[in-house]
Amino acid sequence: MSTQHSGGNRKPSTKAVSGAKPKQGGDEDAELDAEVLDESEISDSSDADSPADEEATAASTKPKANPRKSAPARKTAPAGKRPAAATRPVAKKIAPVKVKQGMSWGPIALFATVGVLALGIIGFAGYQVYENGLGWRDRADQIDGVQDYYKIDKAMVGQRDHVWGPQTYKLSPPVAGNHNQNWQRCLGDVYPAAIANEHALHSLEHGAVWITYNPSLSADQVEKLAKRVRGNDFMLMSPYPTLDKPISLQAWGFQLKVDNADDKRIDEFIKALRVNASLEAGTPCSNGSIITETGTTPRDLGKDTPAGNTMGK
Repeated sequence: MSTQHSGGNRKPSTKAVSGAKPKQGGDEDAELDAEVLDESEISDSSDADSPADEEATAASTKPKANPRKSAPARKTAPAGKRPAAATRPVAKKIAPVKVKQGMSWGPIALFATVGVLALGIIGFAGYQVYENGLGWRDRADQIDGVQDYYKIDKAMVGQRDHVWGPQTYKLSPPVAGNHNQNWQRCLGDVYPAAIANEHALHSLEHGAVWITYNPSLSADQVEKLAKRVRGNDFMLMSPYPTLDKPISLQAWGFQLKVDNADDKRIDEFIKALRVNASLEAGTPCSNGSIITETGTTPRDLGKDTPAGNTMGK
C-alpha cells in the first residue's frame, strides 16, 4: 500500500535545482528539497499571469554589469614567459631649425678699417723704402713735366766756368752754363725785381732752387710762391719779364714750368733738388762775393784784382 502526501495526488518532481549538489544523509533531505522546488514552480506559474509583475521581476533579476568584467580581458602570458615588449613606433628625428641671423656689420666694419689701415701703413712704409732707395736725380725725373738737361743737353750742363760780363744762354731762364764768379744771395731771398742770370746761375751751382714768375702773375699767386722761399736757405725768387709761362723753377740742370702756384709739383721739385743738385757741395749762400742788388746786368766785383784779371783765361 502506497503512502500519499496530504497535499494531494502530486508526483514527486524530478526536476533538479540548477547548481545544487546531491546531498547525502537520507530520504528526509530529499523530500524537503522536492517540496521547496514545488513551491517555486507554483510561484512562477502564478506570476506569469501578470505582465507588469513579469517585467518587474525580469528587471530585478537582471544581472548588474560588473565594471571589472566590462573591459575586455587581458591576455596573460603563459607561465615562465615574459610578455614581449610592446613595439613602439620609432620617433622621427627632427632636424633643428637653423635661424638665419642678420650679419653683424659692426665687427666687419672694424676689421675692414683695421685692414685698410694696415695696408696703408705697409704701403707707406714700402713707398718710403722705395723713395729712400732712389737717388735725388731719379726722384726729380719722376716729376711730371720736369726737364732733365743731363739727358737732354749734357754738354750745356757741363759748362760752368766763371766769366766776366753778360752771357748768352740757350734757355730762358738758364739752368746751366758759364756764369759770374759772384753769386746772388740765396738765403730765402725774395727779390722784387729781376736779377742777372749770371749771378743766379752761380747760386744754382751752390745747390739753390731759383723760382721765377711772369710779372703778370696775380699778387696772391706771388705770395704763395714767396711763402715757399722766405726763411729757407738755398732758395731765391725773382720776377722774369720774358718768361713764357706763369711760373718756372730752376735747379742746376733741371727745369719745371707750371701755370699755378698751387701746383703740388712745385714742392716736389724743391724737395728733390734743393741742395742735392749742387756742384759745389758744402758751399753756403751766406758768405763770399755775394750780390744782393737787382738788375739784369752782371756786376763784375773783383774784376780789377790780380785774381780777377786771370779769370776766364
